[in-house]
Amino acid sequence: MESTHLRSVQDAAGIVGTVELRATFSRFPSGVTALCATGSSEQPIGMAVSAFVNVSLEPPLVGVFVQKSSTTWPELRSRPRIGLSVLGANQKAACRQLAARNVDRFAGLSWETGPSGALFLHGATAWLECEIEVETTTGDHEFVLLRILGHRTEEEQDPLIFYASRFHELSTPQS
Repeated sequence: MESTHLRSVQDAAGIVGTVELRATFSRFPSGVTALCATGSSEQPIGMAVSAFVNVSLEPPLVGVFVQKSSTTWPELRSRPRIGLSVLGANQKAACRQLAARNVDRFAGLSWETGPSGALFLHGATAWLECEIEVETTTGDHEFVLLRILGHRTEEEQDPLIFYASRFHELSTPQS
């Protein structure tokens, strides 16, 4: 077996090599989710989030990590309910749009809202209606623990996968 020589996270001056560390983090595939709701003026607000984790079945909890520099999260956190859409394989453009700055993130997107203002994107593979349980600062991100109040899946839709800083689709194994 080859020896594994690890690169230090910090250089000689104690500076974290964020470019190299980001490249290492990118070697873990993740799904992509959208956190969305209607704002106080009934306008849609939302963002793309790839740092998502299933936390607990009992009670039903999931978690997301949001950059502390986000200007969208302060608007979303004030909403009573947040819709979490697990983006489908055909939603690459929607993901890019929801991650963009200074654009109408919902232009051309198809969506609906629940009675509590949670917003769900059509074409997703799963939807969760959530409320914030706990929010904690963790480094340069906020960890947001969300309690699931309702859910639905679209069995025929595959999820969008983010890996090595690019979008991918699941490949169907040959029998």
